[in-house]
Amino acid sequence: MQTYDLIIKKRDGQELEPEEIEFLIEGYVQGKIPEYQMAAMAMAIYFQGMGKEETVTLTRALVNSGETIDLSGIEGIKVDKHSTGGVGDKVSLVLIPLLASLGFKAPKMSGRGLGHTGGTVDKLEGIPGFRTDLGRKEFVDQVNRVGAAMIGQTGNLAPGDKKLYGLRDVTGTVDSIPLIASSIMSKKIAGGAENIILDVKFGKGAFMQEMDKARLLAETMVEIGKGMNRKIRAILSSMDQPLGRAVGNNIEVMEAINCLKREGPEDLREVVISLAQAAFQLENHDASREHAREKIETTWKEGKPWDKFQEIVQAQGGDLPTELPLATEFKFKADSSGFVNELDARLIGRCSVVLGAGRKTKEEEVDHQVGIYLQKKRGDRVEKGEVLASVYARDERVFNQAEPLLQKAWLIQENKTEIGPLIGDTID
Repeated sequence: MQTYDLIIKKRDGQELEPEEIEFLIEGYVQGKIPEYQMAAMAMAIYFQGMGKEETVTLTRALVNSGETIDLSGIEGIKVDKHSTGGVGDKVSLVLIPLLASLGFKAPKMSGRGLGHTGGTVDKLEGIPGFRTDLGRKEFVDQVNRVGAAMIGQTGNLAPGDKKLYGLRDVTGTVDSIPLIASSIMSKKIAGGAENIILDVKFGKGAFMQEMDKARLLAETMVEIGKGMNRKIRAILSSMDQPLGRAVGNNIEVMEAINCLKREGPEDLREVVISLAQAAFQLENHDASREHAREKIETTWKEGKPWDKFQEIVQAQGGDLPTELPLATEFKFKADSSGFVNELDARLIGRCSVVLGAGRKTKEEEVDHQVGIYLQKKRGDRVEKGEVLASVYARDERVFNQAEPLLQKAWLIQENKTEIGPLIGDTID
């Protein structure tokens, strides 16, 4: 079997056989296939795509390229969640304790933020003493005891994906549905996920900005999950504007806590409930969405998710203060009156990176105390001189650097325009 022949085969639009895909991934991970040949294969896939069986086989080959985590020691129904990333996306901080409160086991391994999107691990590490580096036995024991744990990604999971993603990132082949879907799902499968719920974002702040492309990505990941004998469901949710009002690290944790106490923003709450409904219906096929929502709402009203979050923090060594510290507050004000018809999530995300809440490279440290609180969002009426956002920055110089991005993020017009749906669809 020759790599050259496989490149030609895919370039000409033919499907690769399972043993051919396995040969490519194994050879690439072992260094037997050079980067330039794998780059050519990635470009061939980018233009020709992959069929369902090819994509499932690619995912399986990426899973088998390294370690896998065995979660069989966790008793009960295990549910994992993945988001394709966004701005102000603190959903896991609310959803994981909610799922545990509903009786699920929620072993959550999360990543760090990169670029304009935030990372769950970065947010959690702003809580004094909170450990995101639990060993595997600690992780399993805590999930059995508490119902949930939230840690950073550990071990040599799917190294083939890590290597292939690094190559795609510098060869213009990131934006390929089969390659994106297999990348995401290989890490979920290698991490031991059995029941999987996906939050696939669409809109300006999402990786897939168009809803049709987001739907195709969701459908492909659901097909992969089913092809690998997982129970899986996806929702499409809007990321045209940031989710909630807080963007940053400490400031997002505080907003998540408010949501757990049923005081948080309605859009965040709605996304969390939609994902919890999806998890509930994976195991209760005959249950209606209304029944699932009623159970979720009852659990929330009883205060169980907030209690569970505190239990998780305590179990992982955290000491949760009444308030997490924030940097100096600066006011960003409107220069005209009208209605907010657009609030560009990507620009707000880029602004948070300028402030130091995000990172441009994987090696950079984040500043937990900086961030943005959006006083006005889409549909809100605003008067000239009114505060659009409270910006938490280390000094005025940094605030001044972020201000041009803020000025472009809000579109204020005389007449109010219609806002599209927050939840686009459910894929199963």
